[in-house]
Amino acid sequence: MKRLWIGWLALLLLGAWPALAQQSRLEVVKSRGRLVCGVNAVLPGFGFLDQRTGKYAGFDVEFCRAVSAALFGDPDKVDYVPLDARVRFQAVQNGEVDVAFRNTTVTANRDGALGVDFLPVTFYDGQGVMVKKGRANALRDLEGATFCTTQGTTNEKNISDYIRARKWRNTRLLTFEDGAKVMAAFLQGRCDAFTADKSQLVGFRATAPNPEELVILKETISKEPLAGFVRENDSRWRDALSWIVWATIQAEEFGITSKNLDQFLKSDVPEIRRFLGLDGTLGQDLGLPKDFVVRILRAVGNYGEIYDRFFGPKSPFHIPRTGTLNALQRYGGLMYSPPFR
Repeated sequence: MKRLWIGWLALLLLGAWPALAQQSRLEVVKSRGRLVCGVNAVLPGFGFLDQRTGKYAGFDVEFCRAVSAALFGDPDKVDYVPLDARVRFQAVQNGEVDVAFRNTTVTANRDGALGVDFLPVTFYDGQGVMVKKGRANALRDLEGATFCTTQGTTNEKNISDYIRARKWRNTRLLTFEDGAKVMAAFLQGRCDAFTADKSQLVGFRATAPNPEELVILKETISKEPLAGFVRENDSRWRDALSWIVWATIQAEEFGITSKNLDQFLKSDVPEIRRFLGLDGTLGQDLGLPKDFVVRILRAVGNYGEIYDRFFGPKSPFHIPRTGTLNALQRYGGLMYSPPFR
């Protein structure tokens, strides 16, 4: 009887194991009542600790807030974990954070070998080079120079490939653990050129003591589509977060903003009503509240509002959007959402 009882217990545990093993991070986060979000803490524009408020701010941080708003109706139910480039993937893999929104490039190797799944691209970028005025007019002038960049990034690999492909002699590469330390080394004269995503260079240039003395060269040497990411093989969590990101883009496509939202809530247009959760079961189907889009828009606004807040003409880190890949698809860019239906 004892053996029989143990056998039945084993079968019961084996039967329950798939359900336990497959519990989505979506349910874990909802039960916890707070989101744990990995961010950059030292990148102007994208993720930084605002010295005036003592709070994390930035373009990427807004997507953490959007997720919190969608799940809990409150954009501030977030615990932020600062991650440098070397540990960001491990932090997601081991469950230290629920998601990372941290200026990370989508690549085949990362998607296939690092145990993470990427969310929709939120910013299309490319790697560039910044020098002190008078040092160079183009990249070709930097043979024999010393470049600085961040450890564990695509920027490090790209500039190494660039130098090797051109067989540049006496050209050196120094790496540091984060962009702030790279910038410090560059300003101290330890290197001739700072190479990173161009959006990062804009941010660091804007915070320099004498930004007019720094020049970002015209050349772009890579593709850098930036996206958030979650642990691999949790489609329920990935789907929910993907549609939260797409909701900000779709809202801009519809022309819905945080300011005119109440007007659109009176709409009788079927696709608007479905999008805002007035009709249908889109939120429920994704494991989200029915009005998750409304919650997002009230908290952070649409994609254009988020972009302008940190990269618009009135921001310290102005990065023109018109005519770039970050424009909406109807204006020649790559930003558009799949249908909400």
